Amino acid sequence: MTEVVLVNELDEVVGTMEKMEAHQKGLLHRAFSVFILNSKNELLIQQRALNKYHSGGLWTNTCCSHPFPGEDLKHAAERRLYEEMGITCQLRHAFHFIYHAHLDCELIEHELDHVFIGTTDDIPRINTNEVNDFAYVNLNKLQDQLSKNPELFTVWFKIIFSRFRDGTTNLFYSDKQNNPDT
Repeated sequence: MTEVVLVNELDEVVGTMEKMEAHQKGLLHRAFSVFILNSKNELLIQQRALNKYHSGGLWTNTCCSHPFPGEDLKHAAERRLYEEMGITCQLRHAFHFIYHAHLDCELIEHELDHVFIGTTDDIPRINTNEVNDFAYVNLNKLQDQLSKNPELFTVWFKIIFSRFRDGTTNLFYSDKQNNPDT
């Protein structure tokens, strides 16, 4: 049984609950999303495995999950990055946000999602139980794909990427020299 950490809107722990039950009830819980860029500032995205309990086959950020109760968030993000994509790299916390969305299979995502960003040129060694496919994608091309075919992407990825579209591009660059908007 996998448990998630229930939190309030200030990210204060209020308890734990079995993961599926939390998604059925739509209770606010802690999550994280990892975004990895390469030296060309291409974003590593993954297509979720078709057998995932929700959003199977959709394209999304490099990896995402929930920390275990008592687990440090950065450690959880690094652990999951290795488990899903076979990659290790230094991550930094960029921001967090809360979202609420109804998903397929009558599940509800209500998460306080912490976003971590890192850089590497490593080629993923994917865990096929979690990931169907991957690609390093130019950010402008990705924005175009999101605009033309939003149904191909996860709800949380669209929310996070919208921060990029809204002018917070520095979140997606490892340093000012590589950011063409500075």
